[in-house]
Amino acid sequence: MSPLWWTTLMITFIILLMFVMTILYFNYYTKMDSKVKLIVNKINWKW
Repeated sequence: MSPLWWTTLMITFIILLMFVMTILYFNYYTKMDSKVKLIVNKINWKW
């Protein structure tokens, strides 16, 4: 278990974590965006 191997593993883990967080963020953001559009459509429909 060399330090270089450990550093590479940590970097890979951090990149993977950032990637997953980005996917989750975009997924959440698009869901929120569709809800906002739905609310806006309802308001426009009432008018």
